[in-house]
Amino acid sequence: MVVAIDGPSGVGKSTVSQAVASELGLGYLDTGSTYRAATLAVVRSGVDVADEAGVLAELECHSIDYTEIGIVLDGESVAFDVRSDEVTRNVSAVSALPNVRSAIVEMQRRWVDVRDGDAVVEGRDIGTVVFPDAPVKIYLIASPLVRAKRRAGDAEASGKTVEEIAAEIEARDHADSTRAASPLRPASDAIIVDTSELTIDEVVAQIVESVSAAGVRG
Repeated sequence: MVVAIDGPSGVGKSTVSQAVASELGLGYLDTGSTYRAATLAVVRSGVDVADEAGVLAELECHSIDYTEIGIVLDGESVAFDVRSDEVTRNVSAVSALPNVRSAIVEMQRRWVDVRDGDAVVEGRDIGTVVFPDAPVKIYLIASPLVRAKRRAGDAEASGKTVEEIAAEIEARDHADSTRAASPLRPASDAIIVDTSELTIDEVVAQIVESVSAAGVRG
């Protein structure tokens, strides 16, 4: 069973998804980090992020995995590296390349297949593209100010004002929602959960209840 949890940055996807996975006893995959790892490999190589053929060729030289220690590139834990400013600036461009995105989606599907199809999968197009038949689809939202304040506590936001973070979030949202390949949007049958005024425990409880109501677990 796949529980698909989508939404833009700053809505609490990672914290919530990990907690739901723990509650349900399922594996957890942060698909956003797979795109960041791919971007890290590309920027390290010096390949132009707009060169789709070049990006694809570069990615064929690398392995990306997600383990209990987080995202791994060529056997190296890169959880911190993928949050650098350079990766953050370029990840939307890399993830917007249709053939690159298709290759990474297949990798994500294989990751779940290895786990007998059981996982909580977090991202931006899980319910619409990666696992459109997932029995439970959640789309998290939050107000822009709340999202910026949450991001202010992240390592990648160090030294930035809330206003600067909000501007970056707005730019990323626009890029992700207007791209031709897998634009950011909720699935038609997704459950929308506004996390602005909810605690993590309250959001997790809503999702676990949705899983139970779907009759697929518990």
